[in-house]
Amino acid sequence: MSKGLLIVISGPSGAGKGTICKELLNELDLNLSISATTRDARVGEVEGENYFFITEDKFKDMLLDNQFLEHAEVYNNYYGTPKEYVFDMLEEGKDVLLEIDIQGALSIKEIYPDGVFIFILPPSMQELRNRIEKRATETKEAMVKRLDSAYKELKYVFKYDYGVLNDTVDSAVDNINAIIKAEKCKVNRQINLIKNIKEV
Repeated sequence: MSKGLLIVISGPSGAGKGTICKELLNELDLNLSISATTRDARVGEVEGENYFFITEDKFKDMLLDNQFLEHAEVYNNYYGTPKEYVFDMLEEGKDVLLEIDIQGALSIKEIYPDGVFIFILPPSMQELRNRIEKRATETKEAMVKRLDSAYKELKYVFKYDYGVLNDTVDSAVDNINAIIKAEKCKVNRQINLIKNIKEV
């Protein structure tokens, strides 16, 4: 049995990562990676479905034991991607989708370079600005800061395996599907299959 693929999606805020990931999960046979967090569950959130809710002491123990692919502290709460949960699914031949920020993605690439790292690109900075404005949740100052951050984040695209332009969600999803199919055809991912053929 072939190992599953770890598909890591990231890109600047407003590029449409969340929408694309939602469509990928609807259309393809993918398993969403679930993070562990020390924050309390919100109304409607389910343990083991939205997050693994754990204590800060437990999180720190896991951190000391090197049990996370990546981790971060956000607003006094800890978040991390558990290695065991992800690696167990990969060993079972399941493909795992992980939407994460650029810093987290690059940390994972150091630990697990066999992953497929995809950077979502906006069609233009003007379109990125339009998308952020449509959210109507940003002050002018916050928007300037977010756009400045996006410019800086775009420089990291060359550290990824693929760049996918999100001009429309459908075309972006089609391109990612094509990437996944091509990755599964790579010789180094089919060693067992090739060995079996040679032995026949």
